[in-house]
Amino acid sequence: MPWQPAAASAVATAQQAGAEAIDTGTPELGRALLFINQKARSGAEQASAAAEALAAAGIEAVPIEASEGLSCAEAIIAGAAPGGFDRVVIGGGDGTLNAAIPGLLQTGLPLGILPLGTANDLARSLGIPTELEAAARVIATEAPRPVDLGEVNGHPYFNVASIGFSAELAAELKAEAKKRWGRLGYGVAALGLLRRARPFRAELIHDGVVERVLTIQVSVGNGRHYGGGMTVAEEARPDDGILDVYSLEVTRWWKLVALLPWLRRGTQGQWRDVRVFRTTALELRTRRPRPINTDGELTAWTPAVFRLRRAALRVFAPPDGA
Repeated sequence: MPWQPAAASAVATAQQAGAEAIDTGTPELGRALLFINQKARSGAEQASAAAEALAAAGIEAVPIEASEGLSCAEAIIAGAAPGGFDRVVIGGGDGTLNAAIPGLLQTGLPLGILPLGTANDLARSLGIPTELEAAARVIATEAPRPVDLGEVNGHPYFNVASIGFSAELAAELKAEAKKRWGRLGYGVAALGLLRRARPFRAELIHDGVVERVLTIQVSVGNGRHYGGGMTVAEEARPDDGILDVYSLEVTRWWKLVALLPWLRRGTQGQWRDVRVFRTTALELRTRRPRPINTDGELTAWTPAVFRLRRAALRVFAPPDGA
């Protein structure tokens, strides 16, 4: 049966009153604001297919667009203003989902994800299928589950915020390359950057301690997956109420290559040159301002203050997702 907030509330009320049964009738169609990032890797080709898949799953989708001068979040806020919607569906990748966060926070509507981007890290972290029709069925039938947000200098994010190599990679990986090459684009850009990567000094201040490090990358994860195949920590979840932090303190570029299998599994903490810890708040300082990559986009600079926003949003996802 499709998820219906009104029907769920009626059932709960009847159960509390001791009713033995309740007839909720035929559930009405869900009504969703639908935003498709036409620039996402599969966005333009699947825009109409997305609406059809949602309709087949029992959801009426009303398309909205981010016109010139109007951001994705602003389009969501404007679209939701008349009322009558019970969810927002985003078709795109992690960058699009990140851009939608302010709109989702303001409207309070739960999020449905159609993974149409390059990496689709949040969808993988939540166990949402990448096949369009299957993802639409999740949005129609699963109850929304609470997920946390990370935040750095006031910028919220779903997956990971990174300083160092990953941020430099985000700066070099152009949108056209991601659209043309998909995940392979990450590897091509990374190979070109590896030999030029240099460690930098940073202070990590958390839980009453100050750690001074020489590192090539510091990553602060709220979710599980990032970067088109990497894993923050093997036990990380986007709803576990914790930030997973690691610092890659290697001094040779070839060690990064050797680390790749561990980074993919989230077991990099087994290396002596990798510092890992878990926290809910972190301050990070560098000698000079450095860009910060959040969910694949450069959004802030050091010095940085990280914090966790517990159960900040609701997302339609399988209950047994990662």
